[in-house]
Amino acid sequence: MHKIPGAYALTKKPVKVMQWGLGAMGSGMADLILKKKGMKLVAAYKKRPEGQGKDLCKVLNLTKKTGIIVGNDPIKEIRKHKPDVVIMAVCSGVKEGFDDIMSVIEEKVNLITIAEEMAYPWAYDEKLAAKLDKAALKNGVTVLGTGINPGFVLDSLVIMLSGACRRVDSIEASRINDLSPFGPTVMKSQGVGTTKKEFDSGIKDGSIVGHIGFPASICMIADAMGIELDEIKESREPIMSKTERKTKYVHVKPGMVAGCKHIGYGIRKGKKVITLIHPQQVLPEKEGIKTGDYIKINGDPNVNVANSPEYPGGIGTMAVTVNCIPFIGNARKGLISMLDMPVLRIAK
Repeated sequence: MHKIPGAYALTKKPVKVMQWGLGAMGSGMADLILKKKGMKLVAAYKKRPEGQGKDLCKVLNLTKKTGIIVGNDPIKEIRKHKPDVVIMAVCSGVKEGFDDIMSVIEEKVNLITIAEEMAYPWAYDEKLAAKLDKAALKNGVTVLGTGINPGFVLDSLVIMLSGACRRVDSIEASRINDLSPFGPTVMKSQGVGTTKKEFDSGIKDGSIVGHIGFPASICMIADAMGIELDEIKESREPIMSKTERKTKYVHVKPGMVAGCKHIGYGIRKGKKVITLIHPQQVLPEKEGIKTGDYIKINGDPNVNVANSPEYPGGIGTMAVTVNCIPFIGNARKGLISMLDMPVLRIAK
């Protein structure tokens, strides 16, 4: 096999990984890492007491012991097991995750987080992003935010598809997905299981936010393509269920909210040059709705790509994050985005 040298050459030794957070996504990533030859899970941390002090197999419902004892202090786990990279799956926001992320940076360990805003944190808080970048550079580590969306479908993939265009006039991309694999935190943020009145109230007080990540994706696309935006606008509407829908984490009755139709617009000179549409709900097939990812680029030439059913949200987030692990050690130091990564591919 021909070896191509370069800044992103894969490491020969398995990458030592610590999993920080063992919720729905964190547990799935830990399980996937255990199956990979090119990486070794050496530690795991869980905030809630259930499972702490026990072998990770108890949390992951595995029959065979892993030899990894779930810790109750993440920094102690880092210092004891000395991972090459920490995978963090505990929150969504830059401000919310700042202290935890900084604590990993100060231990001089690379970090990959699935916090949606961290996919392009400059779109949310430039000052905090600058602090994280400065600290990461000082400590010689790399910090990356990623996931299926933001991180892949409605930004990285869109950007890569534009590579065969001579001109891009506007972009419209939509992701119709099933929220069923996600846990209580995501269900709450989408308003799943609420009444319309509760949904409207949640939108006003900020407890229901819909998709977290449109500013990240829109700004990432705009910066990658050199599009100067004047503003970003968003709209959110409840998706009312006509049928009963049950998942592991939520029970939606007819007349209740099954999800949120969320649209983000990147506007320049009064025109919508970037439109991202994301109607998320649990079990959309219950009402005959087909899931899928659809990307349209208007330009020269036009691009029209469709993938149905959609990249599964849970599996996709786990896969994108884990597939970034082999590259993070050789990536540019500091706070980076998927724009700084090589073309993503499956990790061994």
